[in-house]
Amino acid sequence: MALLQIAEPGRSAAPHQHRLAAGIDLGTTNSLIATVRSGRPETLPDGEGRHLLPSVVRYAEEGLVVGHAAKAAAAEDPLNTLASAKRLIGRGIEEVRGLGTRLPYEFVRTDTAVPRIRTRAGDISPVEVSAEILRALAQRAEVALGGDLTGVVITVPAYFDEPQRQATKDAARLAGLKVLRLLNEPTAAAVAYGLDREADGIHAVFDLGGGTFDISILRLRRGVFEVLATGGDSALGGDDMDLLLAEWIMFQAGIGDEADHHILRGLMRDACDAKERLTDQDRAPLRIALPDGRHWAGVIDRNTFDDLIDPLISRAIAACRRALRDAGLKVEEVKDVVMVGGATRVPRVRARVEHFFGMTPLVDLDPDRVVALGAALQADVLAGNKPDSDMLLLDVIPLSLGLETMGGLVERIVPRNTPIPVARAQEFTTFKDGQTAMALHILQGERDLVAHCRSLARFELRGFPPMVAGAARIRVTFEVDADGLLNVSAVEQTSGVQARVEVKPSHGLTDGEIESMLRESLTHSSEDMEARRLREQRVEAQRTVEALRAALSKDGDALLSAEERRRIDQALAELELRLAGEDEASLKAAMENLDRTCGFYVERRMNRSIQSAMAGHKVEEFQS
Repeated sequence: MALLQIAEPGRSAAPHQHRLAAGIDLGTTNSLIATVRSGRPETLPDGEGRHLLPSVVRYAEEGLVVGHAAKAAAAEDPLNTLASAKRLIGRGIEEVRGLGTRLPYEFVRTDTAVPRIRTRAGDISPVEVSAEILRALAQRAEVALGGDLTGVVITVPAYFDEPQRQATKDAARLAGLKVLRLLNEPTAAAVAYGLDREADGIHAVFDLGGGTFDISILRLRRGVFEVLATGGDSALGGDDMDLLLAEWIMFQAGIGDEADHHILRGLMRDACDAKERLTDQDRAPLRIALPDGRHWAGVIDRNTFDDLIDPLISRAIAACRRALRDAGLKVEEVKDVVMVGGATRVPRVRARVEHFFGMTPLVDLDPDRVVALGAALQADVLAGNKPDSDMLLLDVIPLSLGLETMGGLVERIVPRNTPIPVARAQEFTTFKDGQTAMALHILQGERDLVAHCRSLARFELRGFPPMVAGAARIRVTFEVDADGLLNVSAVEQTSGVQARVEVKPSHGLTDGEIESMLRESLTHSSEDMEARRLREQRVEAQRTVEALRAALSKDGDALLSAEERRRIDQALAELELRLAGEDEASLKAAMENLDRTCGFYVERRMNRSIQSAMAGHKVEEFQS
């Protein structure tokens, strides 16, 4: 007898079905992807068991390379190997140049504010680099989970502003991912710790990654994670420690500013290696390639390194002090401090954080993985796999949002550290008699002057009736969603005329650019697949040619007659001719022909090897 499955309206007809969702920590130095299995979050490894994916993309001659292989080639191919894109995403070209970091890239000025980097694959934006990293992580998850992801939660620094958040969503969209939510990294870490520890109270999350620093003060109460205050620096992290150490090495080794991209990339790599060694050792040896081809050898000890990085740590501690002040709390009220991010492994960082907060920081969970684990838990809830979950996340906006008013002043509508989602409105009026339109300039920042804040968008409200100055009542509403993204609307109250803008900062990709890239990826998918097959076939053919030539030079004359050698040489020449072409089928046929032609030669070589191995021995010695 057939069974009927009955479901409540609006409920899944298959409530047992688990939707595939994941949390992604898109990091400056490394990225991870995690999911929930059997009720527990876990990060997903690649085919070689590695959980961390270096956030590095190389535009190589043979195609795109992401992760470990790209990182390994950074020093030899610096202009085409892009790392730390998170430091650039959502920033204008002038902001990038103002970071104070010597980046080994060739930046290109375009008609838009988006910085682009010249590579052999064209001019690439940080959004596109981030999209490739997200795509690689998503592919890893789909292989591990055996299906397509229904959605992802992507973490961002709490101090990321509107353009940086929007650019991150653009990257996800370009990678073909549905973003369930953008989640602040410290909040994700609190989720991972809070659910495991069930620790109600005030917590500080100290998040120092490769390129960004966040401090968040949270209250955990009965499953509710409320962010009381945030602070930080989106241009402070382990990369800056590497840079200071690299500059110290340059001074010690007598390397001047004329050093090329290869030397600079190599110095950053060596500085990072030394920093990591000093985590467990008191001294780290250095061997540095000089521009003239020679090498310089030296040693860096932990005390010297601590002195170099102390100013950076002081900046982070100052942000902690401000965040506590914003939350109206004293240090003594903090229950514990959670350490997040790879740079928190540096002993000097942990020592100064312990001294400031007066307690030993929590490092129970891997600081590299904790953010991804928290994101996975949130993704599992948002995908609908835990309908009875009472977990609630109350994030805050990192910087105030407002409008320009007369005199170049900023009227703040939504103050920083306001919990999101939120909607706030304020009324404005006209300045001149008979005015029928109003220009609105949306800004983000804490300063009072427009010149000192960040411009997000402009739009106009037109068509309301002419009135005397001050008579019009224009209500402007700011709506910030759970991702921290902004919509602004304006309505003239008496006439009902309205206008609305979804804030799309100019530092991200435009809708047209994203649509064009997505369309091109679909249009050229079959061509890309064919090109990949041809490259793979070429690699296999090249290996065959090299192996056969090595064998012929070693014993071809001894094992082959003149006629046999002629036939093999002819098949080999045919394969080499096909190698230079673009036809995969003919290349494959030429390889098969060479295999048939060389079959007897391979057999003779094997027999000769066996005879050589058995020489001087009796058959009985090889019997068990």
